[in-house]
Amino acid sequence: MGTFFRDLMALLDADMTTPTMYGWFHLMCLGVLFAALILTLIFFRKPSQKVTRRVLLICGIIMLLFEIYKQLNFSYDVVSASWHYQWYAFPFQFCSTPMYIMLLAGLIKKGKLYNYLTAYLATYALLGGLLVMFYPSTVFVDTIGINIQTMVHHGLQVYVGLFLLLRGSVSNKLLTLRRAFIVFATLLATALLLNYLVPLAGVTDTFNMFFISPKYDCGLPVLNSIQQNVPYVVFLLIYAVAFTLGAWLMLLGDKLVCMLRKKTTGK
Repeated sequence: MGTFFRDLMALLDADMTTPTMYGWFHLMCLGVLFAALILTLIFFRKPSQKVTRRVLLICGIIMLLFEIYKQLNFSYDVVSASWHYQWYAFPFQFCSTPMYIMLLAGLIKKGKLYNYLTAYLATYALLGGLLVMFYPSTVFVDTIGINIQTMVHHGLQVYVGLFLLLRGSVSNKLLTLRRAFIVFATLLATALLLNYLVPLAGVTDTFNMFFISPKYDCGLPVLNSIQQNVPYVVFLLIYAVAFTLGAWLMLLGDKLVCMLRKKTTGK
């Protein structure tokens, strides 16, 4: 069994040339995403709440399975057949949260909590997915499985967010942003708390959830420069405002699509 597991992990750790932005691998992943969206929009014109929840649950499970693989891959050393958990990869980054939100939203019935969760998926989660899918400047590595996991994970964020908006499961009104912000603020506060508590528990590895720890540089473009030039509290405020403005743009984009559709179809 030990040999089988080691061989399996070696297979999952197979190398590839690190993909480049808008190289063949990146373009292939974008093509798969667009094809999936087009097919979904054709076959699910007015999905029921049951179908929507099923989509959320299936996508969440796929993301979870890939995340488990990622954690195993990062923590298991094939050469020495030893384990060392990589705390920097702890799955509570901004783009990790849609996985949990999808699973929860897919399991509960429609109600207040469901509306808040899907609002987050259609705004903040969609924003995070779009940023990575169209500007994957730091996510590609030389491991085949990790590159696939990255594209599947963020691609599903885009897929679910657009599915919810374009099929009317989530409104593009300002109320949606208010609901989404409450979820975002809760997750941001959780990340702040983890960044404080985990090092106190004796973890000495880099631990920087949401890239907002005052101990480490923010790994996000632009925000990294801001963090180095303003007080920490100001950085946090800019961080929250920037992501909230981006989330609002997702709703404005959907409004624009609705306007164009109305002009072309009269509906």
